[in-house]
Amino acid sequence: MENNVTELAASITVIPTIFPRSGYGILAFLMFLNAFFSIFNNLLVIIVTIKYSQLRNPMNIFILNLSFSDLMMSLCGTTIVIATNYYGYFYLGHKFCVFQGFAVNYFGIVSLWTLTILAYERYSVVCQPLGTLKLSEKRGYQLLAFIWIFCLIWAMGPLFGWSSYGPEGVQTSCSIGWEDRSWSNYSFLIFYFLTCFIIPVLIIGFSYGSILRSVHMVGSICEEFRALVMVLAMVMAFLICWLPYTIFAMIIVIDPTVNIPPLAATLPTYFSKTSPVYNPIIYLFLNKQFRECTVAFLTCDQISLRKPEEDSDYSAAPTECRTAVKINQVAPA
Repeated sequence: MENNVTELAASITVIPTIFPRSGYGILAFLMFLNAFFSIFNNLLVIIVTIKYSQLRNPMNIFILNLSFSDLMMSLCGTTIVIATNYYGYFYLGHKFCVFQGFAVNYFGIVSLWTLTILAYERYSVVCQPLGTLKLSEKRGYQLLAFIWIFCLIWAMGPLFGWSSYGPEGVQTSCSIGWEDRSWSNYSFLIFYFLTCFIIPVLIIGFSYGSILRSVHMVGSICEEFRALVMVLAMVMAFLICWLPYTIFAMIIVIDPTVNIPPLAATLPTYFSKTSPVYNPIIYLFLNKQFRECTVAFLTCDQISLRKPEEDSDYSAAPTECRTAVKINQVAPA
């Protein structure tokens, strides 16, 4: 009898944990806050943009696309790690792990390429106002199609054996298998970094470098200058969130023998998941027209009943909100 009990105990699989139980609980709570604000903020941008038709100009469709990709990254990524951290391991199985890794990867690079196109369009407007192709609705949708198809190709690579998706850090979330020590994985990561991080960052750097060299024109393009400040703020927020994670992955590619503790690998992983929170906040504070429409929406248009002298910051009625924008222009504060 005693021998049977010993054999039964030995056959039980113990799920290894890297954090103490309280550590996983803290991660679950932080991810819950992150998911709540990310989903609320991006849904607000999407709903307000759909409700007020004048917000759907060719430039703002990229803001809408950015909010949608950030929302999907939160729904398919952050919400999952709330539950997995609550249990202390990725209990949903390998297929769900692959799904989460694919979704976070896909929507993440869609967000970066959307910001890249926004930065280049600001460059086109400021530095080549006469020689560049004017952004039309048709061209805007063509660029969006390129972003989604191009990023899908790279996100599907690990699904077909070029690298892989698997658990990372403290094993409660999944992503590209950065720690897989194989030449197939290294080759994917090198080309992935080149096309999905380095090239977008170089385009953004070129765009804003050219704009800064044309800073003497600011007096005649003050509205465009405020628009590009908004886009730059979004780009910087995204890069700040994702740069530590990118550096961590590049270290593994450059030096496959390096041993990174799970906790050190986890911090940049979860920090990158906060990026969907910030873009709607930046858009709200730096886009006056969107801010007025948002206030009108949240107050059920009651703001239109106020007299202008009661609150100069929010005196615009919803009717004014619907007519203030200039076509083909992000209307910042």
